[in-house]
Order: sequence, then structure tokens, then C-alpha cells
Amino acid sequence: MNAPIDPSLLTDEKFAIGQPVSRKEDPVLLRGEGRYTDDLSRPGQLHAVMVRSRLAHGDLRAIDVAAAREMPGVRAVITAAELDAAGFRTMPASAGKHRDGTPTPRPPQRPLAADRVRYVGEPIAMVVAETSQLAKDAAETVFTDIDPLPGVTTAAAAAEPGAPLLHADAPGNLCLDFHFGDSEKVAAAFGRAAHVTRLSIRNNRIVVCPMEPRSAIGEYEADTDRLVLRLGCQGVFGQRALLSGILGVSKEKLQVLTGNVGGSFGMKASAYPEYVCLLHAARTLRRPVKWTDERSESFLSDSHGRDHEMTAELALAADGEFLALRVTGYGNLGAWLSNATTIPPTLNTVKNIIGVYATPLIEVASKCMFTNTTPVGAYRGAGRPEGNYYMERLVETAAREIGIDQVALRRRNHIQPRQMPYRAPSGMVYDCGEFPAVMDKALRAADWDGYAARQGDSRTRGKIRGRGIGHYLEVTADAGNEMGGIRFEADGSVTIITGTLDYGQGHASPFAQVLSAQLGVPFEKIKLLQGNSDELVAGGGTGGSRSIMQSGGAIVEASDIVIQRGKQAAAHFLEAAVADVEFTRGRFSVAGTDLGINLNDLVDQLRHAEQLPADIPRTLDVSHIFKGVPSAFPNGCHIAEIELDPDTGVVEVVSYTTVNDFGVLVNPMLVEGQAHGGIAQGIGQALTESVVYDDDGQLMTGSYMDYALPRANDIPGLGFQSHPVPARSNPLGVKGCGEAGCAGSLPAVMNAVVDALSAFGITHIDMPATPLRVWQAIQAAR
Repeated sequence: MNAPIDPSLLTDEKFAIGQPVSRKEDPVLLRGEGRYTDDLSRPGQLHAVMVRSRLAHGDLRAIDVAAAREMPGVRAVITAAELDAAGFRTMPASAGKHRDGTPTPRPPQRPLAADRVRYVGEPIAMVVAETSQLAKDAAETVFTDIDPLPGVTTAAAAAEPGAPLLHADAPGNLCLDFHFGDSEKVAAAFGRAAHVTRLSIRNNRIVVCPMEPRSAIGEYEADTDRLVLRLGCQGVFGQRALLSGILGVSKEKLQVLTGNVGGSFGMKASAYPEYVCLLHAARTLRRPVKWTDERSESFLSDSHGRDHEMTAELALAADGEFLALRVTGYGNLGAWLSNATTIPPTLNTVKNIIGVYATPLIEVASKCMFTNTTPVGAYRGAGRPEGNYYMERLVETAAREIGIDQVALRRRNHIQPRQMPYRAPSGMVYDCGEFPAVMDKALRAADWDGYAARQGDSRTRGKIRGRGIGHYLEVTADAGNEMGGIRFEADGSVTIITGTLDYGQGHASPFAQVLSAQLGVPFEKIKLLQGNSDELVAGGGTGGSRSIMQSGGAIVEASDIVIQRGKQAAAHFLEAAVADVEFTRGRFSVAGTDLGINLNDLVDQLRHAEQLPADIPRTLDVSHIFKGVPSAFPNGCHIAEIELDPDTGVVEVVSYTTVNDFGVLVNPMLVEGQAHGGIAQGIGQALTESVVYDDDGQLMTGSYMDYALPRANDIPGLGFQSHPVPARSNPLGVKGCGEAGCAGSLPAVMNAVVDALSAFGITHIDMPATPLRVWQAIQAAR
């Protein structure tokens, strides 16, 4: 275990850890000087457009590209035949093993469809031309002869006997049959339970909708025989590893560069077929080739999020004590594994399902199914919000069914601080947490006891008021290697080099706060480098709410190495013993004397020294690999109040309060901003957003005319308070915050909606609680 952060680092200095420092990048972005991929133009670049399937399922009999190749300005039309001839491999795919230990199927996915199409939007060809408009015109002339086949769009339907089969090597459309837990013990607990609460819960499919669509530029450097890909992603080190494997080249022969990225939420983490085609075109044509997704195309081509159908059950003793929890159901993977993930409905549900409650036994049994839909990948939380949502809906429903106050039921089952470290039935070990205190603080902040007056006020205006709690705990991503690089530049600045990647989080300021606290380097002198794979020796990318734990820990360890080396160098120049050299706030000094040298002066001395003894470092630059830290357990309590119009079904979130434990807050302002973003996305999923396919697999919500993102007036003022309990598992005491907003907001909002609907005897409604769905539920109940 790592020792908690040194309290001396938590000072009132402007740029210290714990201070609300503005984002370094904001002035540049606000002046319009940011450089996103589509802002870039390379000398002599060509433009690419994809030809995609218009059918959800069918045998691809022929592709006629002759007319397209003759169109003005067209330089190439690439199909699967060209990529096969180039020796490219299939897209990466892995789903682990079935519950019985047998391997899961890995249907081979070519970057471009060759013999069959399996979802609307699947890429069939790429047209490359002098301009994007010429490429579009030529793409319209590509003829595809596709024999339609029946399709299936939901996971439960895909599991039915006789359902249309997507892949010959995935019988019954089953990708992964997952199971966790002791079925016999869980069944016994349910058998002796005084009460069982059971809910069928639909976790609606989401279009990710980052502000910046995907875009990429492929280049080929003939003199070095290297490929270069510029794109927005979540980590250049991992992206290079994925793509070099598909291309069949060594990692050294591929450079991945990323500038500003306008959001991702998990979607831009994987390698996509378009990138493979771009690099092939660039190498073949010896010119840069650029592609940018259009928004309507991105609805089809970007991985979607969520989409699970679950039955959740909670067994309770007569006094309300939780005995066991069971979740069974299906996860929809879409058509392929390469841009999909099996983790949300399986392992991450296991890790996050009990949340803050002492629950002795859990069982999760889920089947991940292939369907004729866009692949379903990670989306903010990737199973963490889902697990908390299932549990919190069960808790609220159980409280109503057995007649126990919802707050009292939670208190009765809280994991107590004295139980830490707490081994959960998932196998995770919570290192710390004060869950009862967090909830009590949230109840006070939300004026829980004054609710009756507000409810009465709503009633006088013809509205029905409801309130809901979302008491969450999420398990951050597992540990992995991360680079802690520190480079002292000739101009006196210091560059942090690390393999996480900022796609909107604002890494530069908190990372600089950490380095400044460790080495005393002025905040304004610190720069951040993340987006060049050539500079990295390791890198886990950004995802799973772990960047400050991984890169922050890497910076701490790299700083320790700088100090160790600096003491050796300072001892040489100050003519003292290494043991007598101390380091404080950017200065090396000899104990008991006024002799000393500032860090930047020492760096300069080393840089210009002509001769040094063999045991003296030539530089204080560090390229360190941090081995990572265990998962952390951010938690909190969200309380939402909504007003419902019974005549129209319109739901409005009118009050929202949160209290969160994110451990040490390196930068409270950015932490609050991350929470706000997650809450907004949670409100969107709960009330407005949902992907809809028709029976033929056509996307019915393919634009913002049909797919309802939350708007500014859908989000109320968001109350934010902190109850930090420093983590004991990492050197900074941090816990991660990027996905927690979703984990608390889904259950808080939906519990509030059901609370209002309980006036009509309604006990459950699935997301999204749109006006139509709410109105229909009221009419049915009446």
C-alpha cells in the first residue's frame, strides 16, 4: 500500500494541490487556436469517403467500382480485395472464455466487408479523390449487389431459437456466456429470504455524440518507410499497438499523433476500419489521405453505448437486511467485437453491483449476443453506472414493497467505516469510505426534511413532484503501466511526458500541480506531452477514471528519481556528501549550511558541464515506467427532484444535489466540471436519449431530428459538495472522478420519476422516461 499524500503539499498557494486552478488549455481553445484533426491539412493531401452498407444483413455478391474509378479527381477505390492483397490482418477481437472455460468465438472481421454485411453502416469501400466532394460524388456510383437476409436487433431476440445467424462460428449468436458467483449459495439465500424484489430493467442504447466527430489523416514517409496516423483517440500508445497488429508492421514503423480531441467517452479508444484504409491509401498513393466523419454517418459508424436487458433480484431478511443479489440477462454487442466490449454487462457489473451496501452474496449471469446493429463499445462508465443503477432501483423498490423508509433501508445495509478494508463478494477490497456520512451530508444539502412543502407547492401548480436517491460507488479501471517522463528543456521549461490522453478532461493543470508540488517547478513553466507515440515508453490511455491515479502516480515516482539524481549532482557541484544534501521546494541544499543550488540551475550546470565523474548523472531527465496502482472506489450520493406534468408526461429535473468522495481533490474546479458532465449525460440517458432500430435493422434515430440529446434547459443547477476520504492505495490519495456523474445520476433521476409515478400505482418505468412513455404509463395505470 502507498502512504497517503503528504499534508504539507496541501497548501493555500495558488497552484498547490487542492487549489481550483484554471485549465491551461482554455485560453488557446477560447481564442479558436485549438488544433483538432479536421483543422489539419497536410501538403498534397487527398480526401476519402466511405461507402457503407445500406442493409443490416445480406450476402455481398459483388462490388462494382469501375464507374467510380473513372470519375474526375478519383485516385483510388479501395475494397476488401486490395486490403487482402496487401496482407492486412483482421480487426482485433477478444471476449475471454465462456463460463465452462471454453474459448469464445472470434469471428474474423476484415476492415472492409467482403462476403456479407452485418449492420447498416458497415464499411464496404473507401473512395479517395482530390476533394471530399469529388470523393462523395464517386462514392455514389459504387454499386453493391447485396442479397438481403433477415436480421435481428435485440440481444434477447438474437438468443431465441431460429434467430437469424450473424456468424457461422458463433452458434446461436452467442459471443460470451458469462457467470460469476456461487449459484447454490445464492439460491439458498433467496430461498430463506423473507422478501424478494425483482425488476426487469432495460438499459437503453446510446449514441455517444462527442462534440468532435472522428477524423484521421494517414501519411507515408517513403524515406523511412514509416506510416503516420493523425487522429483523435484516447491514447496513442495503445492505438499504435492495435493498428500495427492489423497492418502487420512493427510498432516502430507506425507513429500515432493526437492533438486536441473534442470528447470521446470511450468511443474513440479502439481502432476503426477507416484508419486501416487511410494508411493503406497513403502508402499506395504516396500522398496524405484525410477522412472526417459527418454527423449522420457517425450515428452509424461510431460504436454505441449501453444496451442491456437484465432481470435484477434482491433477497432481503425480515428486518430489511440484504442477503443476496442476482442479475441475469443479455448484453448487445452489435455485429462485431473489434469496436465492441463485453465488459459492461459482465465483469464491470460484478465489480460495481453492490455499491455501498453490505451484500454477502452476488451472482451475475449474462450472455453477450451478436446482433445486426452497430457495435456497442465503452460509454462513460462502461458497466459502472449500470451496476449502480440496478442496485439503486432495487433498493427503492424493495423499500416500497416492504414498507421501510428508503433512507432507513440504506442505513441498515451500509458498509460501515469500521469494516474497512472491506472485501466485497466481487473480490474487490474497498480500502476506505464513509458512506453513511456521505449520505447524511447529501440529505442535509438537499433539504430532505423540507420536501413536503416543495411537493405541496408543485401540487398547487398541477404538477406531481418526485424525489430519488442515487447512492453510488464505482470501481475504477485496473492498474496498468504508465509513463512518468520529465524532461528539462533548454528554455527553462519542464515537460511532463505521459501516456494518458486529454480529450477534454483538462489534464495539463492538475498534472502540473502535482509536479510543482513535488519539484517546486513554477506552474507556468510546466508543459504536457501525451499525443506522440514516438515519445512514449508506456501508456494506458485515458479511461476508467484513472488518469490522475496513473499519470499522477507516475509523476510522483519520476519526481523522486529526479530528486535522487539531483542530490548526486548537487553533492558534486557543492562539494558535499550525498547524504548531507536535502531538497525542498525546488532547491538542493547542504544540511546545516547556506550552500545550495536551485533545480533549474543544477540542470543548466549539468547541461554545460564538459566532464563529470562516472557516478554523476549527465541529465536529470527521467523516462520512468510506473507499474500502476489498484482500483480506487469513488463514491457519493446524488439526490434529484423532478416535476411531472400528468397531462403531457413531461418530466423536468428541478433540483439536483450531490455529495461525493473523490479522495484528495488535486483540482476541485475540474473535478466538479467532470461531475457536471457525467450528470448531464446521465440525465440525457434517463429522460431523452435512446437508439431505435426498426425490424429490418434500419436506424430510426439517425440524426438530431430523431435522437434527443439533453439541452441546457434540461439540466438544473447542480449542487456539488465534497466529503473526501483519501485513498490508501496510491501516493496522491486520489480516487478518480470522470465517470461518477453517470453512476449517480441514472438512479437518482429514475428513482425520482418512479416516485412521482407511484401516485398512479406505477412501480417501474424504463429509461428514457420521455413524455410519450410517461403519458402512456399514466394512461395504462388509470
